Amino acid sequence: QVQLVESGGGLVQAGDSLTLSCAASERILSDYIMAWFRQAPGKDREFVGDIRWNSGGTIYGDSVKGRFTISRDSAKNTVYLQMNSLKPEDTAVYYCAADPKGYGLGDELWYDYWGQGTQVTVSS
Repeated sequence: QVQLVESGGGLVQAGDSLTLSCAASERILSDYIMAWFRQAPGKDREFVGDIRWNSGGTIYGDSVKGRFTISRDSAKNTVYLQMNSLKPEDTAVYYCAADPKGYGLGDELWYDYWGQGTQVTVSS
């Protein structure tokens, strides 16, 4: 079973940048889709974006498109979330997730493995 550990969260000001990391406990296979989700207090969990491990192709949710970038380091079995131009509404717990079947579709139901989450707080 793949274990995912997020890191890099913290308190930043609006307009700042922050990079989150998600390290997998074992080699991520080519069919995997790795994703980032987030959940703000009192809200449903929201799809941030994902990356196909084999091709590196990415998709993003509308609220972060153009500001956030997902990348991967296959040698380190690590996926990153680069967040630029942060806004107070980006405040949330950010989760890394792995879909071993390669369906993705931004639907959390397909993701079998989840990290514990890392808090990102953006002050105005």
